[in-house]
Amino acid sequence: MRERRRGPTKVADALADLLAGSALGARIARAEVLEHWARAVGPQIAAVTRARAIAENGTMTVGVATNGWMQELAMMERALLAKVNKSAGKEVVRKIRWELLR
Repeated sequence: MRERRRGPTKVADALADLLAGSALGARIARAEVLEHWARAVGPQIAAVTRARAIAENGTMTVGVATNGWMQELAMMERALLAKVNKSAGKEVVRKIRWELLR
């Protein structure tokens, strides 16, 4: 039997299907994590950090205001990874590389 047509597909749905399995879709997911960093980590951490980049291997580079904060955040890395990935809805970030803001 033939499957019945359901009518036209929404452009947003068609694009989501197209991007779901593509390399471009993965790049977009990584870029979205950068945009949502502040919301994922909260206002106190967001005030002293800036998400800068994320590599294909899942390493996110985050700038930090001071050495003291960098040490503190390095100890919190597991919890921050969990928050960021939860915000993304999937595991996008595997590691965080901390660097001093200039």
